[in-house]
Amino acid sequence: MSAEQSGPLALVGGAEWSDGCSFDSELWEASGKAEVLVLPTGAAYEHPQRAVDTAVAWFAALGATVRGLMVLSRGDAMDPETARALREARFVYLGGGSPMHIRSVLKDSPAWSALVDAWKDGAVLAASSAGAMVLCDPMVDPRGGALTLGLGLVGHLAVLPHYDTWSEEKAHRTVQLATGHLRLAAIDERTALIRDPDGTWRSAGAGAVTVYVDGAPAGLQALATR
Repeated sequence: MSAEQSGPLALVGGAEWSDGCSFDSELWEASGKAEVLVLPTGAAYEHPQRAVDTAVAWFAALGATVRGLMVLSRGDAMDPETARALREARFVYLGGGSPMHIRSVLKDSPAWSALVDAWKDGAVLAASSAGAMVLCDPMVDPRGGALTLGLGLVGHLAVLPHYDTWSEEKAHRTVQLATGHLRLAAIDERTALIRDPDGTWRSAGAGAVTVYVDGAPAGLQALATR
């Protein structure tokens, strides 16, 4: 985790933009009530506009406006105008879908660099499900629960989303594979693991966050060790 970071970071366990996601109003306030820039990258092959429309309706009820940034392919992530929009944003929300696709689109791209720079400059960054998974390194591979490479915005932390609905067998496998003092955050749907600008971690929303270290529950305080 970069010491330069000054914007809130919210890792959401899925079912974003729905009842129970009470933290969204707080994040919007923290952004200065800025426009919410939604990236439906993970849903590129699963009706990305529908994801944006869901976000529009959800945030409208809070009084916020949403703009979809359709970063759906590698070419989109290489576009200078896309990078400019991300760099100027004060609230970026990366939706769910396929973490593998998000990684292939954003890795080592101008869009990714701009997103990171905006966050380090104080922008709010929220990411749900696949988005939360890929921001970390290592990243949980949803196909079987093993660990693979993520984008590494948050190091030595893996996110297991949808923990309250995830296959018990797959969740157990992931917990057991998270060795070497790796921190694993198992996050329920409609729940966020939030890192505040001062570096402290907390949970918010409808469910719970369970942190594991070496296969054993450790509490949120374990996140402050790195």
